[in-house]
Amino acid sequence: MEKIASFTIDHEHLLRGIYLSRRDTTPGGDTVTTFDIRMSEPNREPALSPESLHAMEHLAATYLRNRADWRDKIVYWGPMGCCTGNYLLVQGALEPRDILQLVRDTMEYVATYEGEVPGATPRDCGNYSFMDLPEARRQARRYVEEVLDRITDANLTYPR
Repeated sequence: MEKIASFTIDHEHLLRGIYLSRRDTTPGGDTVTTFDIRMSEPNREPALSPESLHAMEHLAATYLRNRADWRDKIVYWGPMGCCTGNYLLVQGALEPRDILQLVRDTMEYVATYEGEVPGATPRDCGNYSFMDLPEARRQARRYVEEVLDRITDANLTYPR
């Protein structure tokens, strides 16, 4: 079987950042861009806990789908199986720099969020108690301060 594109990325040299993972065209002709929101260096830093990623998923998805200037373009926000980041799917042919401020705003929202996590009830979520809001906030703050505030081309382009 052919190796899928995401398994051809050099994870040994991949930094935290925002990467263009893939661009797809729907049968209707729309372009959907998938971004790799990498929050931990694979195999070199500890992965994020699934509980913190789950809380982050609820907060980021809620924020993005309620933001008037982006809500109609947001297709999906969700965690990577390896727990080193998230995927953001957006309608349109965009580049990492096009969403840099959006990702910063989203992470600031997560980092400063106080209160009950949206959708964290037995009625609304299949595993509502499997969340760690304090850790989600800490990881979002770390990402803003250590990556987004110091972004370089190396954090925006996959290693070769």
